Parts: sequence; C-alpha cells; structure tokens
Amino acid sequence: MARAFLFVLDSFGVGGAPDAAQYGDDGADTLGHIAEFCAAGAADRAGLRAGPLKLPNMSALGLMQIAEMASGSLPAGMPVPERIFGLHGAASEVSRGKDTPSGHWEIAGTPVDFDWGYFPGEGPAFSDELVDAICAAAGIPGILGNCHASGTEIIARFGEEHIRTAKPICYTSSDSVFQIAAHEVYFGLDRLLQLCQIVRGILDPLNIGRVIARPFIGENAGNFERTGNRRDFSVPPPEPTLLDRLVKAGRKVHAVGKIGDIFAHQGVSRVIKANGNMGLMDATLAAMDEAGDGDLVFTNFVDFDMHYGHRRDVPGYAAALEAFDRRLPDVHRRMKVGDIVVLTADHGCDPTWRGTDHTRERVPIMAFGPGIRSRSVGIRPTYADIGETVARHLGLAAGIHGKSFL
Repeated sequence: MARAFLFVLDSFGVGGAPDAAQYGDDGADTLGHIAEFCAAGAADRAGLRAGPLKLPNMSALGLMQIAEMASGSLPAGMPVPERIFGLHGAASEVSRGKDTPSGHWEIAGTPVDFDWGYFPGEGPAFSDELVDAICAAAGIPGILGNCHASGTEIIARFGEEHIRTAKPICYTSSDSVFQIAAHEVYFGLDRLLQLCQIVRGILDPLNIGRVIARPFIGENAGNFERTGNRRDFSVPPPEPTLLDRLVKAGRKVHAVGKIGDIFAHQGVSRVIKANGNMGLMDATLAAMDEAGDGDLVFTNFVDFDMHYGHRRDVPGYAAALEAFDRRLPDVHRRMKVGDIVVLTADHGCDPTWRGTDHTRERVPIMAFGPGIRSRSVGIRPTYADIGETVARHLGLAAGIHGKSFL
C-alpha cells in the first residue's frame, strides 16, 4: 500500500528566502523570531505557555537543521536532538507573490509564473466603477470599509453599521484578495456566499486570486466573532496540478480544511471541513483511517496564519505550534507500511514583522514514513519538488516543474 499525507502548516516559514528583499521581507523568519521571543520570555502567556519554544517531535524530524540551512542560524532556546528521523530540508518559492493559492499550487507541482492583480495601497482600495458594478449585480445598497485592513479590526469598526444598513464590509490586504465580511444572521450566510460568487465573476478580468467570505456573529463591537464558515473563491490553477493528476489516475484526493477552495475544487474527490487546528487534526486522522491505496490526504492547518500570524500574536503562534507538535504521535500511530507524511508550509507570516501580511520565506520540508531513511534533502529550488516527491511515492509519472527528492 502506498498512501500520502501532505500537511501544510499555513504560514510556518523558516526565513532565508533569497528574494525576500524584493518583497520588503529581508530578515523575516517566522520560526526563528517566535523561538527568539519565547527564549527571551517575551512570548509567555499566563495559563497558555511559558519558556523556550518546545517542538520535540518536529525537532526529531529535522526542524533545527532545516532552520539552520534555511536562515543560517538555529532557533534560540531549542535543543538539537541527537538523532533525526526521516527526510528534512527547505524549499524556496519561485512563484510570483506570497499568496496562499500560489504557495499551495507550487507545492502541488504548478508554480505561478504570472503576476496577480492587486488593489491600491493608498486611498480607496476599490474604484467607484468596481463598487457600482458589484452593488448593481448583487442588489446591495453599498459597501463599508473599502480599504486595506485586518479582518478582526475592520469587523469591530464597521460591524454595527453593517447590521443597521445591510452593507457588506469589503476590504483587502497586500495579497491578491477581495474579502467580504457579513453577519451570519442579519445578512445571512447563504447571501454572503452568493455575493462572493458574484464578485468572483466580476473580478476575473482583474486576475485577483481570491474572494474570501468572512462570516461573523455577535451583537456589537465587543463580542463580534468570526465563525468557521469561511469560504475561499479562488481562480483555478493555470494548469493541472498533482491533485488533477491523481484523480485522472483513478486515485482519491481527500481535501481537509480550505484545500478544496484553494484549488477551486479541481482535482478534489472529497471535501472535509473542520474548524480550528485541533478540529482539522481530528478530521485528518479520520481521513487517514479511511484513505485507500494510492490516495492523498491534503490538509491545510489555517490557524497559524489566520489567528496568529496576521494578528501578530507571538505567544498564540507559539502555543499553536506546540499543540500541533503534541498531536504528531497520533499521526505516527495511524501510518501503515508504504505511507509517507510530508509537513511543509505555503509562505511565512512572521508575527514579529511590520504590518499584518504574509512574509516571503523558505518553507520547511519534513517527510517520514516506514522505510524512509533519515537524510537531508538540502534546499530545494522550488516548492514543486514536494509535489513531485508525493507523485513519485504514489507511482505517478513525473511532472515538468519539480524533481522528487525520494
């Protein structure tokens, strides 16, 4: 039996991207800076965590060596284990931008060689013509926001007015994205999703990567809370990905979390939704039990990025990493002969960095399974090597963009 399990720790970068300066991210290092803050006692949170960053299971998979090869230094306060299990390395991104879709598509063997469309960083984010077109097509009285913003902050700022006026809250970031926040009850979840589909069609000529539905609940700025019903409406990948190749070969792709949305539901056999990293882990473990010969279980663990990276919450990110690390033995226990697990990331989101956006970084590669010997795979020139490794493990013909390290 040959099965593969591909886990993306959303935004868990390890620094060192050779082109980071082009993105204003020279020196960004998600793992390194979290470890530094933890070692200095600056990332402690009463009742949540304390002391140096503790990731014993990922460290045993080569995380310390990965950090050193990627960024040139070991994470502060974290011991280097005497023995390493499995394959370990880092990968540089060749796709343009530092967005979620391009990172995932490149992981799946399809780098992005075109420029995304972006909205202006100064003044209104969306032109009057665009806003008028959206309002006319969707039958809404107007929009609120129309700016670059953090999701939680803009909901607190405009949420009450949104409830009074039924105007959705629309905003963007430095990513190629149009985000729409609306109340699940007062505006309606189905209505929000329909609005996002309308906006997706309007934005296609502008090459905007994603339209994201950001539903929330609550009665006032003091208790508004985003729900787990987020949906991403992405443009489709520019060419067949690893997922398409697997489905064409008669295999099943179990897409856990937002994977289905990221790939515009192309090459996806089954969508499994869950809320929060621990819920996603539970759903992934269940999928591991159900996956058949030749199948891929592909999971995005979104909390690292959504709840902690973008919010620049260092102790929260540290605690989330430690919680994930504690669940890795559960993954080991479900593995069978012929299985491979690959842990990686799609970009960085250094919680110590200026602003609230993604950071251009290398990503870790930790791969393990029965019969896979321990060795370094070095720094890979593209994330596509990850997808080609999974393809080779599952017996697919080689793709054109990456090279397997098996």
